[in-house]
Amino acid sequence: MNRKNAPKTHKTGAISFVSPEKIPLNESVPLYWMSDIANETSRIDIYFDAGLRKGKNSIASTTSSLLLSGTSLKSSTEIHNQLNDLGAFFDIGLSHEGVMVSLFALKRNISEAYEVLLDAIINARFPESEFQEVKAEKIQKFKINMNRVGVLAQRAFQKQLYYGTKYAEVSNEIDLQKVERKELLKFHEENYICGLFKIAVVGALAEGQIQHIINISKGLCIKNPLEFKSDFCNKPGAIHIEKNDAVQTAIRIGKTLFNKTNKDFLDMSILNTILGDYFGSRLMKNIREDKGYTYGIGSIISESGGSGYLLVGSEVGKEHLQAALDEVKKEMFRLCNEKIKKKELDLVKNHLLGQMLKISDGPYAMMDLFLSVESYGMSSDFYNLYIQRIHDIDASAILRIANAHLNWSDMSVISAG
Repeated sequence: MNRKNAPKTHKTGAISFVSPEKIPLNESVPLYWMSDIANETSRIDIYFDAGLRKGKNSIASTTSSLLLSGTSLKSSTEIHNQLNDLGAFFDIGLSHEGVMVSLFALKRNISEAYEVLLDAIINARFPESEFQEVKAEKIQKFKINMNRVGVLAQRAFQKQLYYGTKYAEVSNEIDLQKVERKELLKFHEENYICGLFKIAVVGALAEGQIQHIINISKGLCIKNPLEFKSDFCNKPGAIHIEKNDAVQTAIRIGKTLFNKTNKDFLDMSILNTILGDYFGSRLMKNIREDKGYTYGIGSIISESGGSGYLLVGSEVGKEHLQAALDEVKKEMFRLCNEKIKKKELDLVKNHLLGQMLKISDGPYAMMDLFLSVESYGMSSDFYNLYIQRIHDIDASAILRIANAHLNWSDMSVISAG
């Protein structure tokens, strides 16, 4: 090998995505199993229709925090000790759309650990002592967070983004103080018992283990397919939240968009990368490297329910607030009015193709990618369409999509500090 000569580079082509096996638990609830794993690890994700959209934020979040707080037969300590003895650990994630509980363990222990976990969730009784402790902790954390400009800006952005809908609701201290244990029991009964809507398993498990998971999960399944709200429309305009003792000012700028099913999603994803979704993006080069207003700024496209949104976020010195807003506006204007140069577009394309290779490495990654599209009735073919679009997109298409979705007058502009 002559190390003076760099290896040849090749354009990323289609990726051979592996889709999991689908096993129906009933007409509405699937179990997805990715079994071709070359090691002893495994993971089970279970999804409950118990997200923030199902009730008051304070009740939904407190319930999810206390899922493994104890049953009538086991204390929280006993449950956690049983999982520890099996070498298992778990994670709980809450969103507007649902609650995802992830369990990790070696494959020889995963079905037993799952039985412990599911029993704790099904029979959760929210003991008074645990309830009061978590409630006090949430209130204290809320008070601390309300002194953070990033939290203030994000809460205000959520209200404007989902204006006039339940998704716009945010918790407050009074809500947290008023939460009662009986409300958690009611929410649990209504949304966890018969609220299971999906299971995803990664691991080279035996057929008997999978059947055991199916058998103990069937009774929790929802009866009808889920429906998510999709007709969101953000309220444009600027809002500033004054916080006199703040050194930094948080910025949140964005608007309602769409999810992966929309014809503009692929192009908008590429445009967003140019704008602010990698370290060499226009926002980073301008506002961080050139102006020095911030340590970091970025933009994301996220999905929520049947919709999605664009968000630009940063924190800048208070004295630079207006200048930073002007520069964000300027970069959006440039994308709407000037064709991107080939050199910059090629750099973004190479970055995106490299990211696709990175995020599709291994069966766990393949499962995560599949789950990201499965919710919309799509297959992993979506990602090869994305790769092809990265290759094909040109400066004219970038200009068109920017004019369609980056108009400053459509943006909700929030600052706090």
